[in-house]
Amino acid sequence: MTRGIYIGRFQPFHDGHYSVVERIADDVDELVLGIGSADASHATRNPFTAGERIMMITKSLAGLDLVTYAVPIEDLDRNAVWVSHVESMSPDFDVAYANNPLVIQLFREAGVEVRQSPMYDRHVLEGSEVRERMIDDGDWESLVPDAVVEVVDEIDGLERIQMVSDTDANGA
Repeated sequence: MTRGIYIGRFQPFHDGHYSVVERIADDVDELVLGIGSADASHATRNPFTAGERIMMITKSLAGLDLVTYAVPIEDLDRNAVWVSHVESMSPDFDVAYANNPLVIQLFREAGVEVRQSPMYDRHVLEGSEVRERMIDDGDWESLVPDAVVEVVDEIDGLERIQMVSDTDANGA
């Protein structure tokens, strides 16, 4: 049995993430999704809590024939011990999936096999684009699984991200 780990902030979980998980599913029997920056929420860059992101991921992946575990990974500002921190928060894993150069380097230095996965429509499917569309009342729904739209509606996430991205500056 092979278990992989895929770490992301998933702010929010979008179709690009889903596509990566589908591709990883061909390689592993089980997948841990590490919810990065789990301690961050209610900010423009990190509007959703770890629990809300777990809901998004769990509901989005329910139809896949893959055992998944979503685990929160709080930020740690000590890169030299970051992999140990991830390992302490996660079920054991055999391979890490990452595209972030720092994450790749840290896992490799710790002796963990790293596989890069091709990104799907990266020019549109990235969290910053989804969040910007949410803030601007644009079409963000077409970029995320239906389950994510349901979770965002349930938690009034659109109102939240618009409110936390607002400023009290008077244009000066």
